[in-house]
Amino acid sequence: MNTGLEISILHNLEMSKLLDTINSPSDLKKLSLDELRELAVQIREELVNRVTLNGGHLASSLGVVELTIALHRVFESPKDKIIWDVGHQSYAHKLLTGRREQFATLRQHGGLSGFTCRDESPHDPFGAGHASTSISAGLGMAVARDLAKEDYSVISVIGDGAISGGMSFEAINNAGHLHTKFIVILNDNGMAISPSTGALSKFLNNVRFDPRFEFAKRNAKQTITNMPFGKAVWAFTKSIKRKFEKSMLPGSLWEELGFIYLGPVDGHNIRELEAALKRAKDFESKPVLIHMITKKGKGYDDAEADAVKYHGISPKSGGLKSSHGLSYSQVFGQTLHKIMSQNPQVVAITAAMTDGCGLGEIAAAFPDRVFDVGICEQHAVTFAAGMATQGYIPVVVIYSTFLQRGFDQIIHDVCLQKLPVVFAIDRGGIVGDDGKTHQGIFDLSFMSLIPDMVVSAPSDENDLQHLIYTAVNSGKPFALRYPRGFGEGAEIESSLHNIPIGQNEILVNGSDVAILATGKSVAFAKDALEILTESGIKPTLVNNRYISPLDSELVLKIAQSHKYLVTVEENVISGGLGSRINTLLAEAGLVNKIKIANIGIPDKFVEHGNQSLLRAKYGLDGKGIAQRVLYLVGNPNEMKHPQIICP
Repeated sequence: MNTGLEISILHNLEMSKLLDTINSPSDLKKLSLDELRELAVQIREELVNRVTLNGGHLASSLGVVELTIALHRVFESPKDKIIWDVGHQSYAHKLLTGRREQFATLRQHGGLSGFTCRDESPHDPFGAGHASTSISAGLGMAVARDLAKEDYSVISVIGDGAISGGMSFEAINNAGHLHTKFIVILNDNGMAISPSTGALSKFLNNVRFDPRFEFAKRNAKQTITNMPFGKAVWAFTKSIKRKFEKSMLPGSLWEELGFIYLGPVDGHNIRELEAALKRAKDFESKPVLIHMITKKGKGYDDAEADAVKYHGISPKSGGLKSSHGLSYSQVFGQTLHKIMSQNPQVVAITAAMTDGCGLGEIAAAFPDRVFDVGICEQHAVTFAAGMATQGYIPVVVIYSTFLQRGFDQIIHDVCLQKLPVVFAIDRGGIVGDDGKTHQGIFDLSFMSLIPDMVVSAPSDENDLQHLIYTAVNSGKPFALRYPRGFGEGAEIESSLHNIPIGQNEILVNGSDVAILATGKSVAFAKDALEILTESGIKPTLVNNRYISPLDSELVLKIAQSHKYLVTVEENVISGGLGSRINTLLAEAGLVNKIKIANIGIPDKFVEHGNQSLLRAKYGLDGKGIAQRVLYLVGNPNEMKHPQIICP
């Protein structure tokens, strides 16, 4: 199939209405095999057209089209429970489960989520957004079914990248012990976001590329029984054959873990998939693993050729570049490259996000000092702690919401031992269209509550490079969080220097009102200053780059010289910058002498939508900040986003 899925006009006219006739999974059962194949083509065309407009996870969704069709033909959703690990490959599932007419709203504010969502459809039995959850969730449903003496199937679909996560192994171990009816489908395409890494991936590659396994499995019996006295020999050597299979065939690993193994199955052959699913459905007393081989990006040449690039793509309209033209991830990568060139003790660690976190060029330059540990955030943190005990300076580069999974390890393995591990927290704050599971709005809170952890947020690209340098040379557990997207267009200085820990800076000296903003919010606070100046208000503006430790001396000085204090952060208010400053002022006995407003994320999960829209909605853009300040100083009509205000 060629780029853009350019199907001929005559072919489209013949069967153009096929996808439009699918209003529920039951409609699939009426179609012939040829019609199902044509439906797969039309689904892929819809996916490419819509995702290139709206953005989203394209390659992974293209790879499971036939599987989705087969699943909904063999099983009875929503009675039977189909759980998609991560959920980013569920676009075809959405099209076939009554959401076709809403599909144009995919990842749009108020529209369909880019992941599975329990609030969206009964066909989504479990919401997801992070990897390695589906086997645990599915097993829980299967056991609940057994306790309730009900009868339905539970199917968990997981990729070869996600199955490398520790949580998956814990669930597999438990499933093999419980011996309950349960189906796991291993979607083996050799890719997560970056190419899958680790021993399990190597094992699966041996299966994927070595036809001897399947040849031996299919031909051993035929060869022996055709020999003289072959049937007797076959019966006599059955136990030997089984031992041979256990040692040589791909199912041995799963069978030792208590699963019945089926496969490998061609994941793009609907007939073969249906046969495997029906067979798996018949097993009553053991969990079954179906190993299917797929091509990520199937049917779209560009995505097949570069599955990493097309794993997640931006909308056609794209984002607005700054005058500098570099994203925060790019600036991070360039800075760390410079530091690693100068200091051989610095290493980088990521959890299956080498390219996404800006480490691609560094990995090429220092292949022995960049470690992709797979989708294993907990392991990444403790692995870094181990290296730190031996004199290395590990920089752990992980998206904000993924780092949540390593919280215990950050406390127990890094901070408790005061090890110099640097946490580069990408995608901090409002992320946008990926929605609730990906908004990085908790990191300032959960990182700053840990003793001995330095927590910082750069105001621009130049601030970022100096904070990276400071972190690497600090000798402390050090977190720096930076946002998704392009920088502010700040001039980047050629030489790096330390920024004293706990020292913030006054950007603008004013009177009466002080705005203490952190990270990306500093840029929006500057926008607010322009609006406020027109109203006759000239606030003090502070770049509050350090959240922990606080610059207590500066905060107390400002509190004693201003009537109003406003904090701004793209983080939940609870436990963040505002909360920490409120506590400091309360302990100093100043909380009743100054009026305080905390601008941030209220006590809720933030839905999907583009970054500008969400910032405006939650009063985090320049206009919203200015309205809060005007309300605080006595213009209640300007109050559009009520949040915490302390008298």
